[in-house]
Amino acid sequence: MRYLKYTDKILLLVSTILFIIGLIMVFSSSNIAAFMRYGANPYYFLIKQSIILILGLILFLVIIRFSTKSYSAISWFGLILTVGFLIFVYFYGTLTNKARSWIDLGFFMFQPSELAKVVLIVWFSAFYELKRNNLNKLFTNFFPIGVSAFIAALIILQPDFGTAGVILILSFLVYLLIPIKRSIKIKVVLISMLIMTVMMMGYYIFNTSSFARQISRFDFLNPCSEEKFYDTGNQVCNSYIAFNNGSLTGKGLGNSTQKYLYLPESHTDFIFAIIVEECGFLGAIIIMILYAILLYRIIDIGNNSSSSRGSIICYGVAIYIFLHIAINLLGIMGWLPLTGIPLPFLSYGGSFTLCLILSLSMVQRVAIETRMKKIGIC
Repeated sequence: MRYLKYTDKILLLVSTILFIIGLIMVFSSSNIAAFMRYGANPYYFLIKQSIILILGLILFLVIIRFSTKSYSAISWFGLILTVGFLIFVYFYGTLTNKARSWIDLGFFMFQPSELAKVVLIVWFSAFYELKRNNLNKLFTNFFPIGVSAFIAALIILQPDFGTAGVILILSFLVYLLIPIKRSIKIKVVLISMLIMTVMMMGYYIFNTSSFARQISRFDFLNPCSEEKFYDTGNQVCNSYIAFNNGSLTGKGLGNSTQKYLYLPESHTDFIFAIIVEECGFLGAIIIMILYAILLYRIIDIGNNSSSSRGSIICYGVAIYIFLHIAINLLGIMGWLPLTGIPLPFLSYGGSFTLCLILSLSMVQRVAIETRMKKIGIC
């Protein structure tokens, strides 16, 4: 395929390595749970994740064929479709872990809130490029933030405060990167803070019990204390045990003890704890280096993009991936509340993995357009 030779090879290589590591660790961390907890074949999650990656590869090969201009053209449709999915989920979604966040498609559990993150990145890039000559108007500046707040509100109703928080932070950071007057940005931020405060007060008034349950997550310090170990702190404390077991070089691939149902989400939220236990802190450092290279390449592609649209897409994807890494790792280390945010490339999950591949495919398309323009092809 002719477009492949114009992709960013370092980004492609690092992404592939991380996905392979993730596939190996999904099997290593899930084989016990698959058999003991779900009564399934030990290869159950490995097979499902492999299928997702194959679908992701097909998605990648399709996405890089189309100009980023076409992404902009369908961004409004994608936004409306995502909102429709989120409304549908509120009424008819599948309840999992006390949150109605999923649409059961039979062969696949689809989480629309994951799609919302990527759709918003693309829509932001299209909107601000279209309105680049009217960025001195307050409404023009605030409108995308207001749309993001509305989507976050729909996700809060599920309730999923973690994903809603990621969407709000992502939207704010992308907005702050847009070249707009500082005075206007300050007004937009103040109005947004006021609206979010009103939203949270409304949620508290109309759903006090759910609000209290979400707020209780902020009591995350001292997870290994006597009163928390068998309750809210159990998972984080077992994560600490995994870290301690791993030491410098780890216990060896497949030799984790914490995956024996001590960490019930060992192949999703807490997969990094299993990686440290089996591969040690040396393995963790290698993964952090790979993450750093990946983020650097995405930002560099954005810096060199020939269009503001391409730059915003790249910066947005870099923020999206970084937020997931930071929130997941700080959560399992007990420095932030647990939010159920998956770790990019490594955690098991269909919706997030496909959306991650979709976002990386768009970045690669930006790289392709930049290189093809430099050599005069387009």
